[in-house]
Amino acid sequence: MKYIEGHETGPAFNLAFEQYAFDTLSLSDDLFMLWQNHDTVIVGLHQNTMQEINRSYIDGNKIPVIRRLSGGGAVFHDRGNLNFTFITKETDNSEIDFELSCKPIAEALISMGVPVEFSGRNDMSVEGKKFSGNARYFKDGRLMHHGTILFDVDMDKLAQTLKVSEDKLESKGVKSVRSRVVNLREYLDMTVEEFWAALREKMAANMAEYKLSQQDIGAIEDIKKMRYGTWEWNYGQSPAFSIEKKRRIEGFGSIRLCMNSEKGRITALATDGDYFGVKPFADVAKALTGVQLERGALQDALKELNLSDYYESLGMEQFVDLVLN
Repeated sequence: MKYIEGHETGPAFNLAFEQYAFDTLSLSDDLFMLWQNHDTVIVGLHQNTMQEINRSYIDGNKIPVIRRLSGGGAVFHDRGNLNFTFITKETDNSEIDFELSCKPIAEALISMGVPVEFSGRNDMSVEGKKFSGNARYFKDGRLMHHGTILFDVDMDKLAQTLKVSEDKLESKGVKSVRSRVVNLREYLDMTVEEFWAALREKMAANMAEYKLSQQDIGAIEDIKKMRYGTWEWNYGQSPAFSIEKKRRIEGFGSIRLCMNSEKGRITALATDGDYFGVKPFADVAKALTGVQLERGALQDALKELNLSDYYESLGMEQFVDLVLN
């Protein structure tokens, strides 16, 4: 097994890096990787992105949302979180359990004095609180197992980014299960950089290190451009969903918005309420049908309409916020 250390913190690059390691580098060697992202939300392959995130907080703080290759639930990453990846040759994905795959990490942490427990179907915990969520991806006789280690994560940001909306949303996607979480910083008196070095020493001291070449980096950038840096992958892959939102807006009135979406685009839209307007909403619905659930796309689709004709005292930005948040 060879060790690869991630030096970039861009989430789109790092998920492309994982895929490249899986598709190409692991053909000759099993791999172990440690890496970090700056602030981001990573959603599982089968999830509805819109259902997992607090869109207003995400947009306001410019936090990227990236879809990964593996299933499982949504997670928040920042520089206080350390990610690990194992890529190994396996003949049958059904025979691999998460506890077995996590065992080397658990043993390393136990040797540092952390009383690690396995919990749920894919978590590692300490004293009943989760610090690591894990997922896996299997293809062509190779398994990628990856997980998070919450070491000194901003828990307020984690709670804000993954806050579930109170709106009524029916989705065919897989929902995350929220758990109590804890930072390992409460158990280890060191910085996240020192923790990274200590874990690397315990896990990879006897492994040869593979350093990415410029050719490798170019190939990773190509994968990023084609997949992880695209709206179509991160949002457009979302399963179909229906949502009903009710709001009361000062100076405007109450409004209910009902919307269907598939592959990240609006397929049907309707509103009702006690607001005022002189033109039929059908014009707005027609303009937005087929449009991406993305702020710029919605603004472009609405720019030819005078929204005050349909919703007196409601501006375009307020209406777009209603659709997205």
